[in-house]
Amino acid sequence: MTEADPRVLLLVFVVAIAVTAVARRFSFSAPLVLVVVGLAISFVPGVPEVPLDPDLVLFLVLPPLLYSAALESSTLRLRENIKRISQLAVGLVVFSTAAVGIAAWLLLPELPLTSALVLGAVVAPPDAVAAASIGRRLGLQRRIMAILEGESLLNDATALTLFRVLLAAALATGTVSTWPTVLEGLGEFALAAVGGVAIGGAAGWLLHRVRMRLQDGVLESSVGLLVPFVIYLLAEEVHTSGVLAVVVAGLYLGHKSTEAGYATRLQDQAVWKALDTLLEALVFALIGLQLRVVVSGLGTDVGRILLVSLALLLVTILARFVFVFPTIYAPRLIPRVRRAGNALPWRGPFIISWAGMRGVVTLAAAFAIPVGDATSPGMPGRDVVVFAAFVITVGTLLLQGLTLPTLIQRLHVRDKGGQRDVLDEAAVKQAAAEAAINRLDELTDDATPQHVAEQLRTWAEHRSNSAWERLGRPDEEIGEAPSMVFARLRREMLTAERATFVRFRDMGRIDEGILRDMLRELDYEEAMLNR
Repeated sequence: MTEADPRVLLLVFVVAIAVTAVARRFSFSAPLVLVVVGLAISFVPGVPEVPLDPDLVLFLVLPPLLYSAALESSTLRLRENIKRISQLAVGLVVFSTAAVGIAAWLLLPELPLTSALVLGAVVAPPDAVAAASIGRRLGLQRRIMAILEGESLLNDATALTLFRVLLAAALATGTVSTWPTVLEGLGEFALAAVGGVAIGGAAGWLLHRVRMRLQDGVLESSVGLLVPFVIYLLAEEVHTSGVLAVVVAGLYLGHKSTEAGYATRLQDQAVWKALDTLLEALVFALIGLQLRVVVSGLGTDVGRILLVSLALLLVTILARFVFVFPTIYAPRLIPRVRRAGNALPWRGPFIISWAGMRGVVTLAAAFAIPVGDATSPGMPGRDVVVFAAFVITVGTLLLQGLTLPTLIQRLHVRDKGGQRDVLDEAAVKQAAAEAAINRLDELTDDATPQHVAEQLRTWAEHRSNSAWERLGRPDEEIGEAPSMVFARLRREMLTAERATFVRFRDMGRIDEGILRDMLRELDYEEAMLNR
């Protein structure tokens, strides 16, 4: 496979960011729009091919995306739903591999079973980036979001391990007779899982203590940017799961972020959100641009392979339903389980089943299959596997991605905890304010200026009251809530202060560095007002 011209890759970046900006402006799902635009551009005559480099995805794109998602994930919610997440991240991946692989073998007799199962492993892991973006935008129920996000963090490890085992078998002879034994496959999976968790946990523990001693927000964020790449490469070098190592380290460091300084937290959040936007824009644009690349390898039998690929797309979608519903409802046939609680409404499992869009990991694995040359015949049916993986990826993104928002709205699976969340926030803010005022009383004495203590007490009470005020709905008679009036007036005051600082800079009264320091102070305050 030829490598992409860096100038072309830079152009893809620019176009992808522009498309993302337009999509967000009109509240469209940016990943889906990027795929469609990429497909359209691939038909334009004269547009150069932009091959998807598997090393670029697996070593430079996947680790930071997984790490960023892990940083933002709730370890408590993952723990609450670990049984369901494990079923999807392990059981469903194995089931999908077998279902799609056997179906491909039956529909394409010329494709060896090992190659067909490689295809199954390639398309087994859903990529929840698109599903999560839609779910967050529409307020999908928290438990469903936690399950989908947890699955997306862990299923890549299972699928990539299966992929490596099955690819080794397919490259050996392409027959079942020389497969690695089941015991060897299980051993490799166990080593990858246990080793990945151990390396990720140890690295997270060590890095947290290193960052705590740096006492420098910029340096801490710089170290944080290197973390996913270093951990991934370290784990892969010792033949364990780099994916699991990155996820475990991200979960640990995200949970411990409360111990970091405020500057580090604010900076990390901004840095990772910007990096996520860049990488997601790039990978979904690259997915759409692969059309010409995958079609060129098929020769003249495109029509038949396309029909088979569409049939495998249907199998891929149905396999998720066939697995999800029985694993949720079959245990209720046991009286003890049935007495433990009410059955889950079918709407939640339906959304979990439908939100199985495939993504860039699928295509990266497909393109990572070696191409045959004079020294090695390669995997039999490689071009067919790559094409089918492309059809399944794009098909799930467009079919399921475009219909998921409608389903979420029609099935009424939005989170209804908004008012409850505000009540919880108000209660904890009140408790925090009381603790702060008690601490203030302990620290103040006769030497403390009275107006300073009163100002601090008023500020603590203001923060406590703001959440309680949001429980009501101010109307025209009541007017704005006091906290809203405070925020509005303070923002206007900040605007006036900024204008004064800028005017003094333009007059030469203050240096540019002083201006930046002053603006940073005002920016932090406005960020707090607009939280």
